[in-house]
Parts: sequence; C-alpha cells; structure tokens
Amino acid sequence: MTMASPPFTVETRTRASRLFVIVAVVVLIIAFAAPFIVSRGIIQDLFFILTMLVLAQNWNLLAGYAGLISVGQQVFVGFGGYALFGCVSLLGIDPVPAILIAGLFSVALAIPTAFFTFRLYGPYFAIGTWVVAEVVRLLLAQWKALGGGTGTSLPREATRDMMGVDMMRDLFGMKAAQASDALTYWLALILVIATIGFIYRLLRSKQGLGLAAVRDNEQAARAVGVDARRMKAMVYLTMAFITGVAGALIYLQKARISPDAAFSVVDWTAYVIFIVVIGGIGTIEGPILGVIIFFLLQNILADYGSWYLLMLGLIGIVIMLFAPRGLWGLFSDRTGIQLFPVRRRLKGGPLGHSIKGGPHG
Repeated sequence: MTMASPPFTVETRTRASRLFVIVAVVVLIIAFAAPFIVSRGIIQDLFFILTMLVLAQNWNLLAGYAGLISVGQQVFVGFGGYALFGCVSLLGIDPVPAILIAGLFSVALAIPTAFFTFRLYGPYFAIGTWVVAEVVRLLLAQWKALGGGTGTSLPREATRDMMGVDMMRDLFGMKAAQASDALTYWLALILVIATIGFIYRLLRSKQGLGLAAVRDNEQAARAVGVDARRMKAMVYLTMAFITGVAGALIYLQKARISPDAAFSVVDWTAYVIFIVVIGGIGTIEGPILGVIIFFLLQNILADYGSWYLLMLGLIGIVIMLFAPRGLWGLFSDRTGIQLFPVRRRLKGGPLGHSIKGGPHG
C-alpha cells in the first residue's frame, strides 16, 4: 500500500504580513477617526502625506515595476487639477464627482501622449514625458477662462456646499471649513487604500509576473509571449487616472491653481522620486517609509532655505550609494521581512520543500 504524497501548495503570505494586516486595520480605524481627535492643522499634514504617498506609489508602479522612468508625472497632477477647476467653475459640477471626472480627463490626455512617448526608450522616454508636461503647461497657461498664467481660485461656495459637507455639519457639528478638510482627507485616505490594494493585487496576478518580466528583459518577455506594449500601456493609463484623481484632490484642498504650481517638476516629480528612492524602488513598502521620512525631513530642514534642497539631494545620494534598493530594501534584505509579499513559494510535496519565485524571486 502506497501513501499519497501531500500536494504542493502556492503561498505568498508570510507571518510578518499576517501580523501587519492586524496592525494596518488598527491604523486605518485610527486614521478614519483622526478628524474627530486631532487638530485641523494635523489633518492637513496627514492629507499631504496621503496624497504624496499616492503619487509615489504610482511613480513606483511606472518606474519600479514597468521600467518606465518618467520625469513628467506632474502633467497628470496639473491636468487633473485643471480638469477639476473646469468642471466646477465652468460647468457647475459638484467637486466630489468632478474628482473622478478629472481622472478620466487625465486618461484621455495619456492616450495621445503615450502614442508619442512609447516610441522613446530610456533617458529619451524620461525627457519626452517632461517635454509633454511643459507643452500642456504652456497650453493651459493660455486658458483665460481659468485665469491664464496667473491662475484662479475655486468659488467659495463650491467647497462650502460640496457633496457631504452639509451632512457632516449636521451629524458632527463641524464648521464648513473643518468639514471640507475632513472630507478631502477621507477621500485621500480611501484613494491610498484603493491604490495600494490595486497595485498589490496586480503584482500577485499573472499580469504582475508579465510586468516584472518586461521590466527585467523586454525582449525575453516578448519571446515568451508577453505583450510588452499592452502591459506598459495598461500601467501608464492606470497611473494617469490615479495621479489625475490625486491632483484634483490636492487642488480641491488648496482651492487655488496656477500653471507654475500645478505643473511644478520639483513638487510633483522630484520630491516623489526622492521619496521612492530613499524608501525603496520596486516595493510597496518603500514609498510608505519614504513619504514618512520625507515629511520629517521637510519639517526639520525647511528653515534652512536653499540649503534644504541641497541637504535632501545629499541624503538621496548617500542612500543610493550605500543602499541602492532604498532603506526598506536594505532592511528587507537583512531581515527577510515583507509586509506586502508577492513572491510565490511552492510548499508541500513529498519532501516538504519551499521553493521561492515570482516578480522578485
């Protein structure tokens, strides 16, 4: 009589990731309750952290997983912001649905720009994305209905009377400004959850394996049947939508927009690249760690004027030299801990072996 061998099973979760789920749930409960327990100033700081995290995760998806190094991400931040202002100020649409419309407008912009930039490779792709952003900035600077080169502000009643504000004032007794800040903060928190959830689900799917193959060796990926152009286009359009939504949220909270601010390469691309590089490119955990470090450095070094940017640059260079995979990559390499594991481990079988593989295996 022969005994059947135990079947092989494929696992991705680890003990650390299971514990992290519990911690994450507790943190999210506290985060959703934050508007009731902290000051308005702290809510605005948290909103900044959340929106920068969304931008960083999207740039990391594009560069860290698809291998497309872009220095023109600000085009979708600015375009999303202007689309929101156009919908609200010119068409009278409520700001909350206008946020999603802004994301769709960003996708509509991404389709023709992808047609141009995807014909470029390496540094030429990076330069091409920056050129596209500058062209869009110059075109929107001519839009007189939204202030031209000097920009414009949202009508006060647009944020005061937007969807959900009256309900929050009635239920929680908040003032209009406080309710508006809380609403945009909750929308940013939901956007972060949706963004990280989407990226994690993508990386654990067959498309995630194909994306990793394209990033590592596009020609080899094509040889085994991966549609590299389709994978890159999917990631690019997804990034455009989420970044456009984030841009709309940012400028809804600011309530004022101008071409120079909305398409700032420093604010929406250089800082984002810094966050991803110091945290760890090609990981979901990296941008989370990076945005926290960036926020702390910004508050510590902001009083040093022009030296602030020099010190940020120096910190970035040091980390790239001694920890090329970022601080989270260094920590993960030494401890083996992954909070968002995407490696597939084959367990079981007659000898109980564990074989690792996957996008990073």
